Amino acid sequence: MRAHYQDPEQIRRRRIEAGLTQEGLARLAGVTKSHISGVERGVAGASAPMLGRLAIALECEVADLMPPVAVTATA
Repeated sequence: MRAHYQDPEQIRRRRIEAGLTQEGLARLAGVTKSHISGVERGVAGASAPMLGRLAIALECEVADLMPPVAVTATA
């Protein structure tokens, strides 16, 4: 499986919290329902412009759709 920049679980969680179906989110983001499904399953990627449209549709920041950043201490 290819690595993608978005966090599929965050996108799905935010979609559900927004009360949107995959079809509704796809319509707002200008993509197909099958692409939203793939993004949420982690088998399809979202381009930077698409992440921007998803963030607008989900009323959040693009960073909210990304995996958490691991912070490590340096000496």
